[in-house]
Amino acid sequence: MSEYFVHPTACVDDGARIGPGTSIWHFCHVMGGARIGGRCSLGQNVFVAGEVVVGENVKIQNNVSLYAGVVLEDDVFCGPSCVFTNIRNPRSQVVRRHLYETTLVQRGASIGANATVVCGVTIGRYAFVGAGAVVNRDVPDYALMLGVPAGRRGWMSRHGHRLEGEAGAELVCPESGWRYRETEPGLLRCLDWPEDKPLEEPSP
Repeated sequence: MSEYFVHPTACVDDGARIGPGTSIWHFCHVMGGARIGGRCSLGQNVFVAGEVVVGENVKIQNNVSLYAGVVLEDDVFCGPSCVFTNIRNPRSQVVRRHLYETTLVQRGASIGANATVVCGVTIGRYAFVGAGAVVNRDVPDYALMLGVPAGRRGWMSRHGHRLEGEAGAELVCPESGWRYRETEPGLLRCLDWPEDKPLEEPSP
């Protein structure tokens, strides 16, 4: 019995590596060479190219394509129909596979429905990209990114709440009570939880 679930309509090519507890739903295609961690969920019509790396406990909603060069760390959320690219100047007549750029989405970040992430950027830990935003530059940890092109419009807690308060003051998540502070302009840190530790440790 497989340690992961693949719907009968999905296609998982030989050579793909998939972790235990992952579910791959209707009409997905995972190419050989792709690496997907455990406890992930791939919604309907998700495509994963052969050089993509997906961490643990990643949620990828319907109609998302992950092309070569995309790296999703643990606990990332990709909303429905969000878009990734892997080259900035595509031409049908010009082969540029050797110029594919890496796009890194770090631990715990969320990307909203129909958002576009231009290749070559890094989205920081627990950042939150709003629906329909277009990200064309690096995003700081915990940043709330809105608009076209996306700009920082505030801070988000690890639990997904907008943090309210004056610059330099402690900002408190209304759900967890955890405190945050800008340690320097444009750089937020959580005061109550290690930066590289998940919200909850996986069950044994």
